[in-house]
Amino acid sequence: MTRLSRLFLISVAAHALSGCVAGMAVSALGMAAQGARGRPVSNEGLKPQAREQCSAQAAKYGAVHVIDVEQHRIDRIIVWGTVDDGKAKQSFQCDFGTKITGFTLRPIKPIS
Repeated sequence: MTRLSRLFLISVAAHALSGCVAGMAVSALGMAAQGARGRPVSNEGLKPQAREQCSAQAAKYGAVHVIDVEQHRIDRIIVWGTVDDGKAKQSFQCDFGTKITGFTLRPIKPIS
């Protein structure tokens, strides 16, 4: 191998390794930032509160029927159900962390 070929190979290898080192540095920084935020804490013990608060929110729109309360993520509970005001029935989804973080109503269309 000529001296020029060796220099070329060394420079290509150095360039490839520098990208690898940069990638490892970015990965390490990301892991450090995630560690600083801490791990999410489970809110599974809050299911009764989630059901109660979401039912109260839904009651503004009619008679409430809760269908399901599910631990969707470690820190997120979702309550699904329906509300009926005597004229129309709607479904609802209520997102709960330590309080209600989202509430969505959707019309239920009759099957024709």
